[in-house]
Amino acid sequence: MASKDLRRRTLGRARRIVVKVGSSILASVEKGLHHEVFSHLAKEISDLKRKGYEIVLVSSGAIAAGMERLGYKTRPQSITQKQATAAVGQGRLMNIYEDYFSRYRQVVAQILLTHDDLSHRRRFLNARNTLLTLLELGIIPIINENDTVVVDEIKFGDNDNLSALVTNLIEADLLIILTDIEGLCDADPRYDPQARCISLVEDIDMDMGGVVGDTDGEWNVGGMISKIEAARKASRSGIPTVIASGTQEGVLHQILKGKEIGTLILPKKEALSSRKHWIAFNLKPKGDVVVDEGAKKAIVQKGKSLLPSGVVKVKGAFEQGDPISCLGPRGKEFARGLVNYSSRELEKIKGLKTDQIEMTLGYKYSDEIIHRDDLVVL
Repeated sequence: MASKDLRRRTLGRARRIVVKVGSSILASVEKGLHHEVFSHLAKEISDLKRKGYEIVLVSSGAIAAGMERLGYKTRPQSITQKQATAAVGQGRLMNIYEDYFSRYRQVVAQILLTHDDLSHRRRFLNARNTLLTLLELGIIPIINENDTVVVDEIKFGDNDNLSALVTNLIEADLLIILTDIEGLCDADPRYDPQARCISLVEDIDMDMGGVVGDTDGEWNVGGMISKIEAARKASRSGIPTVIASGTQEGVLHQILKGKEIGTLILPKKEALSSRKHWIAFNLKPKGDVVVDEGAKKAIVQKGKSLLPSGVVKVKGAFEQGDPISCLGPRGKEFARGLVNYSSRELEKIKGLKTDQIEMTLGYKYSDEIIHRDDLVVL
């Protein structure tokens, strides 16, 4: 199928869309907040909403807005300074969005999340229900990481990652990441005038080392690597991603019409269920188990559960039900899942056959260390 036809088909089916907007297009050191970008985003998203699209906006910019208000010219370095700056900026950021969206009689809602909110299953489902209710009411949710309280332990890392998790959370049809460069390129366009934008990526798991790897700036966190990782997460949900420049007016309309704008990353044909995607990407492993080659092959090639006989080594301290990583004989993670035994129990039964579990522990929760329904190959 021709690239243009593939674009039109892929993007023409999208109705529920997550749009991520980075600080790099919302603000700059020289000009501060770019109100013209806020203005055309509000107009365009409101237009799409009237045409029947459901839009969730993941927006950076709280720290940038706080920096402008406080007169800072360089990004704060300490966690407390970042949190304080975000506290000043978050209200200002929402006031700007409220102002521009209200011109089109569009109601918006603020949602602030931390990694903890999406790593606990009940809170994950509560967040999902809230977002879906807002969409049913015709309200546009505007999501940001809760930078005022976030620390490394509960941090998403960046809003690219957050947007991918939100895409799975609401079972969206498309993720659009708007940034300050044309798309994925075969070289860094800031330094190489011959850099070429890659129009189509059919398999995001291929070697992406040739694309621009870092677009960090004074006003943004992350880079092109984080956008590739976000697209990879969306792809595993069966959701396509478009990475494009958000500086030009009308970019969302052009993307949804199937125009050759930015980079389209196709989804995996065999998508993870929402729950398995949650296990793979929302949870932070509490420990590791090293397995032998036979167990690894059974899991990867045959979709089997992990049995105690395949466990060689236990690392870390974890409890029943915690997420853990499965490492191959060479120490590389290849799967992740919810464990049926604590690390203390697993130390006693590793290498044993399933009929020896109860004999060793005096009880048995399950034959499997990780059942295949709770196990995801990465």
